[in-house]
Formats: sequence, C-alpha cells, structure tokens
Amino acid sequence: MTKIKICGLTRRYEIDYVNEAKPDYIGFVFWEKSRRYVTKEQAKRLKERLDPDIPAVGVFVNERPEKIAELVNTGVIDLIQLHGEEDEEYVHKLKKMTDRPVIKAVQIKKENNARLPEFTADHYLLDSGKGSGQTLDWDSLPAIDSPWFLAGGISAENVQDAIEKLHPYAVDFSSSVETDGCKDRDKILEIVRRIRDVER
Repeated sequence: MTKIKICGLTRRYEIDYVNEAKPDYIGFVFWEKSRRYVTKEQAKRLKERLDPDIPAVGVFVNERPEKIAELVNTGVIDLIQLHGEEDEEYVHKLKKMTDRPVIKAVQIKKENNARLPEFTADHYLLDSGKGSGQTLDWDSLPAIDSPWFLAGGISAENVQDAIEKLHPYAVDFSSSVETDGCKDRDKILEIVRRIRDVER
C-alpha cells in the first residue's frame, strides 16, 4: 500500500487534522528559510499532540548532524529527511549517531535525471526543488531500486495517476493540502481518501 506523508505542519489544529486523517507520516520543517519552519520547542509541543501511531519526519537543509541527533534522541522526530547538499560522508556520520531511517531528497532536473547519486540513506525523495510545488516530469524519472518518496506537485487531481504509473513507496504533500498557507482539513481528508481508494 502506498504510504502518505503530510509535511510542513506548524499549528496545533493541523495536528488534529492529521490525527483524524491518519496518514503514514507527518513532517516538521527545521529549515529557517522555510515559511513552514518550526523550532525544536514548537515541534516538541506538536509531537506531544500527535497520534503516537503516526511517525514524525524532521526535514533539514545542511544542518549540523549533532542537532538532528538531539531531536531524534529526545523523541521529537522519528525519521530524518535531508533536503540540502549533504554528501555520503554526511549521511554515514549521521547514521552512526542515530539508528533512525534517513530519507535523502534529490532534486530532479532534466540534466541530472539519468541516475541518482549513491547514498546509504534508507529512502530517496524525488522532488523538483526544496518544496517548490512544481510537478516532476514523470516520464523521465530514473530507475530506483530502493523504496522512494514522490514529491513535487502531487495533488488530489493527479495522485491516482501518479501511484498507478510510478508505484512509489510513498507520496509527499505540503502546499497541495493548504489553503492560504495553512493546512486544510478537507484537502487532507480528501487526499488520504483518494489514495486509500486506489489501493482497494
């Protein structure tokens, strides 16, 4: 069954929405340049409100591994998503500091989509940019052996086609389940319903 990740939660009521919808993952963004940025203290309070059956992914851009490990070790996040220029040495160091799964985001462009860089991460996340919301060119995605997340312009209108055509391990949503920059309960419930319908 295709997994669902709702990323970029910042408010208590947004946690209530995902607790109702029951996605497989949610995401907290710890990149200060993002409009969805949360501090450690904010994420901790949100995680305490989150259904314990829903793992929280921490999203980072070129962050110090020590800070990420601290968030894992204090229970604020359960998985790690790297969305910057982190190299294999960085990933290897991070995995020695924590036993949690690592998702490495890769920006897909026409000039670099023939093959993916090799990492010891547990999953890849294919995106068109750092939360750009632009749809990927599905016909030119590289072959991937490991379970991978699909992001970038996935919405209620195209998610069923994406799953049937690409068979990703998981699909990642952020701006497409928002209204005026805030997570929208109805959009979250609708996206989860559509994906679950595809699997039936």
